[in-house]
Amino acid sequence: MRILLILLSAILISSCAETRITDHPDWAKKYELYGIRNACFILRDNNHESIHYYNKERCIQRFMPASTFKIFNSLIALETAIAPDERLMIKWDSTNRSRPGCDSNLTMEGAFRESCLWYYQEIARRIGGAKMQHYLDTIKYGNMNMGGTVDMFWVNDSLKISADEQAGFVKRLYFAELPISERSQRIVKNLMLREETPGYRLYYKTGTGQVGDKYIYWVTGFVERIEHVKEHKNSMNKANERNYPYFFAQNFEMPVSDTSKDWFATRIEVLKEVLKEAGAMPKG
Repeated sequence: MRILLILLSAILISSCAETRITDHPDWAKKYELYGIRNACFILRDNNHESIHYYNKERCIQRFMPASTFKIFNSLIALETAIAPDERLMIKWDSTNRSRPGCDSNLTMEGAFRESCLWYYQEIARRIGGAKMQHYLDTIKYGNMNMGGTVDMFWVNDSLKISADEQAGFVKRLYFAELPISERSQRIVKNLMLREETPGYRLYYKTGTGQVGDKYIYWVTGFVERIEHVKEHKNSMNKANERNYPYFFAQNFEMPVSDTSKDWFATRIEVLKEVLKEAGAMPKG
């Protein structure tokens, strides 16, 4: 009888958990309007302890993180004091990379915003392979595979991570739950802030990586939906606003030869459409 009760309890707990995980096949239409067929999206709604996703199989498939790895790279640079803060300046090596925002001396803040590979390659070399591997293993970032190179592993398909893992990673970052100092996590969160309005604050990092004849387009981060309220005079919250966080990761693939759209801009447009549909951002 006791074994039966334990089994029934396990089934009940599992059923309750499943009710908080929702598949949204209708979100495919959001991507198809842009001509995107192979996409996935996952959202962790912390406010309702629920998960919403589109294309489960792709959400759990690992891909190279590309420039989304700059979140991790920045954390480790700060934690190891390779970068005292986000203002660490690294001198440009004078190699013309045809990207005006990257062809100059850069701070971490500027390199993160412009997504400059050379800056973060130098950061990784300064961190060193042993320390980088230690933090990959400690944080359990994706498959934790460096593939023997300290300055290319996140763009050469050695390191891989899934959308589901990305969303979990940024959630831990948001709540300062990573095995990293609160200061390092706070600085990186601030680096990720890209949009601030009265209704929401949007934090993210993009990434683009080539695998064969396709590009993988990433966006991962979180959004704080802002609700303006009139707090009780004795409330500890004196800001008269409440922030509701949602954590997300999106990726899709397109042929390298497809230049029909600006896919860098498109990934943000479709991201916002899905976030609005999910209730994480206000519509309109």
